[in-house]
Amino acid sequence: MAASVREKQTVALKRMLNFNAPPLKNTTAEPVWKVLIYDRFGQDIISPLLSVKELRDMGITLHLLLHSDRDPIPDVPAVYFVMPTEENIDRICQDLRNQLYESYYLNFISAISRSKLEDIASAALAANAVTQVTKVYDQYLNFITLEDDMFILCHQNKELISYHAINRGDIQDTDMEAIMDTIVDSLFCFFVTLGAVPIIRCPRGNAAEMVAVKLDKKLRENLRDARNSLFTGDNMAAGQFSFQRPLFVLADRNVDMATPLHHTWTYQALIHDVLDFHLNRVQMEEAAGAEPSPAGARPKKKSRKTYDLTAADKFWQKHKGSPFPEVAESVQEELDTYRAQEDEVKRLKSIMGLEGEDEGAISMLSDNTAKLTSAVSSLPELLEKKRLIDLHTNVATAVLDHIKSRKLDVYFEYEEKLMSKSTLDKSLLDIISDPDAGTPEDKMRLFLIYYITAQQAPSESDLEQYKAALMDAGCDLSPLNYIKQWKAFTKMAATPANYGNSGVKPMGLFSRVMNTGSQFVMEGVKNLVLKQHNLPVTRILDNLMEMKSHPETDDYRYFDPKMLRGSESSIPRNKNPFQEAIVFVVGGGNYIEYQNLVDYAKSKQGKKIVYGCSELFNAAQFIKQLSQLGQK
Repeated sequence: MAASVREKQTVALKRMLNFNAPPLKNTTAEPVWKVLIYDRFGQDIISPLLSVKELRDMGITLHLLLHSDRDPIPDVPAVYFVMPTEENIDRICQDLRNQLYESYYLNFISAISRSKLEDIASAALAANAVTQVTKVYDQYLNFITLEDDMFILCHQNKELISYHAINRGDIQDTDMEAIMDTIVDSLFCFFVTLGAVPIIRCPRGNAAEMVAVKLDKKLRENLRDARNSLFTGDNMAAGQFSFQRPLFVLADRNVDMATPLHHTWTYQALIHDVLDFHLNRVQMEEAAGAEPSPAGARPKKKSRKTYDLTAADKFWQKHKGSPFPEVAESVQEELDTYRAQEDEVKRLKSIMGLEGEDEGAISMLSDNTAKLTSAVSSLPELLEKKRLIDLHTNVATAVLDHIKSRKLDVYFEYEEKLMSKSTLDKSLLDIISDPDAGTPEDKMRLFLIYYITAQQAPSESDLEQYKAALMDAGCDLSPLNYIKQWKAFTKMAATPANYGNSGVKPMGLFSRVMNTGSQFVMEGVKNLVLKQHNLPVTRILDNLMEMKSHPETDDYRYFDPKMLRGSESSIPRNKNPFQEAIVFVVGGGNYIEYQNLVDYAKSKQGKKIVYGCSELFNAAQFIKQLSQLGQK
């Protein structure tokens, strides 16, 4: 896995946009101008990876949605990147009939069935456009890469494979099969793109196991079919530099229900928790201007700003996993250095503006010209720097407003104590009934974590008291109904997850940020520092990757799709620790777990770990699913 998944998926996309020929590096020739037609699925796959500018460099002049009204452009080739669904196929056939483009390169995100191919062929015949359909490709790119080491399955229609969908009480077997097939199709695409056949481990008796069985079967069938195997020949040579195969650990969301509800303290996870953050893009409401509008005028509309947090943004890459107070300090530092550079440019300008007769100015000119040229040449860099600083100042300020208004630091600290079973300094009831602390949802999250992590459930009378307090605080109790059932069910099945002995130690007050000149007014927010500890998913991975024997993971099933006969053993063949692993959570994941795995990988030399999940939800979205499950 020399290249990351993100690089591999980007290379595959660029190759596709270059009519499925590898892009030539050294030619100065103009690229062939073409149109890109995608559906929402294609858009979600491309947007975190390629910017509009990069698309233009690849010769894409227009990128349009398949189901929008498109005008014919008869003399350009069109590259399609869509899912092979009924309505997409119908629309492509319609395009052929209307002779919209000069030639058609059809790329399907996931493999297209024989019957649908025949539909396209007959439409092309009828439209007399057989020669224009230049190529049809299955791209096997049906997953979305968000980071070098993180992917999700889909963003459109994610409610079809959500936690709610998998854990509904009234689910039919056929529905479950369909959900599992959708997940397996995407995971299969992931491994084709990665160019590796993994060794699969999963727990028994839940959705993760169903995914593992189906994925094993699908990989096995593909490897058997030697002529069409996607894992042989040139695909593999490019992908495999390491001789060791990756470990693929499937986990089920039900292993750990507290983490997705947890209030967090690292930058990326906080953004996802309190702001609107999807596919690496933050959407924020800009407050309208301060000046009052004239009487009778319409109130100003709040403008929405979107910010992209990309791999190219060095500040983001460095600090997305840092505790928030550290981020606030770093933004402040960046701002100060930027202002110093800006002042330097201004100072040079004023000197250059001096009249010639001043002796001093003449002698200064010679060495200043050099300085000015360097200052001017660094202007684009400065502007880009300014854009990033503004972006992070705005995003961090928005996050800080939430922390302060909802006392999120208090919640975070208290939940960490609950999860690590350390002594509590104040009663849960106090926080729930404190009107200033957080939203009803914050209180519900806190209580659910308490309920999930408690060694023995609170007595009926205590529970009633808590419920009354939660009701008074305006909470919806339906998530609790579901968690009660869940807890009763898992109690029979397994021991409660152990969250490690995490601890949070409050540091002294913020040194730099407390200075009055700072952008961030941090008064009253605790400066908490995290101690490294492993969450359940990370611990499971650690056991399986390092081949440790542990009651939690000893009966995990073992699949090796390369073995001729699928042996039903849970006995691993190789005893060596793995260097590379992919962890996938069926039923949804979050940035807290991702960050925990990243920190774990940093502590282990030379290990590569990728985190994937069927959907990425924040606590609010998860609570919503729980309350739907609790209303039944």
